[in-house]
Amino acid sequence: MALYEHVFLARQDVTAQQVEAMTETYKAVIEANGGAVAKVEYWGVKSLAYRIKKNRKAHYALFNLDAPAAAVAEMERQMAINEDILRFMTVRVEELEEGPSAMLQKRDRDDRPDRGDRFDRGDRGGDRFDRGDRGPRRPRDEDAGVDAVEEEV
Repeated sequence: MALYEHVFLARQDVTAQQVEAMTETYKAVIEANGGAVAKVEYWGVKSLAYRIKKNRKAHYALFNLDAPAAAVAEMERQMAINEDILRFMTVRVEELEEGPSAMLQKRDRDDRPDRGDRFDRGDRGGDRFDRGDRGPRRPRDEDAGVDAVEEEV
């Protein structure tokens, strides 16, 4: 049997529970046709790069499959019939990825608190960085406008 990664996008209107039910349905289709689903990941609702069937956002889900081509074709046929599925893509791979995918690793990285190596606005009392040895700013002439700036240059 061949190894596949399969991603599908479901409409934003459906709930996460309905997407979970869809993943269970398609998982059952793969298993009924002699395949196995190694991993299922729900990536959540994400913005689309462009509108697809009048939708700007979609639920993303990933399958790692070990299945014959006929099982994948049957799953894709059923997804094409389903109105809640906006797009799907299946890619044959040499080996399946162990552990969380890059999308879940990104979410974990985004959820972590900052380590303190970045600029912390609370400690410095404002949103300006230290100006170092540049000195103070020159006073502004509010009334002079653009003409005064041209004369100085």
